[in-house]
Amino acid sequence: MKRSVRAVYPGSFDPITNGHIYIAERAAAIFDDMRVSILVNPHKSYTFSVEDRYEMASEALSHLPNVTVDHFMGLLVDYMRQQEAQVIIRGLRAMSDFEYEFQMALMNRQIAPEIETFFIITDANYSYLSSSAIRDIFQFGGAVQDVVPPGVFRRLRERFPARSPKTERDSGT
Repeated sequence: MKRSVRAVYPGSFDPITNGHIYIAERAAAIFDDMRVSILVNPHKSYTFSVEDRYEMASEALSHLPNVTVDHFMGLLVDYMRQQEAQVIIRGLRAMSDFEYEFQMALMNRQIAPEIETFFIITDANYSYLSSSAIRDIFQFGGAVQDVVPPGVFRRLRERFPARSPKTERDSGT
């Protein structure tokens, strides 16, 4: 009898980037049921609402039939238990990510020893990407359309119209 494994890829996804999508695709190829779960932290200020982040992630991941997008507030391990999920997915870009994620994995194991953490190393092309870097670059007129899905780029332009960079695609060339 085959055992179905549910994995959760949590994050703020403010906004989702091609690096996030890469991690979700890799995890979706390994696990039967994947949840990309958007964290709602009432103590944190976000650029995009949870509804916007949900819509952007849903659109960007719609090509993955075993991926569901949702959101949660509170402790990740509590959410994992509610979802009957066994594995936390975490993406790693650099050694500094590992140090932080290792500490979080140990803390989660202390609280919920039945839940495993699975690390996926990103593609080198995305090792420098972060949502905050995307927002900063865009707000200062930099081009980000090659590192975010089209729906995210459109929403960035809507959110920051005065700072929206012109691209060759915009001019019709």
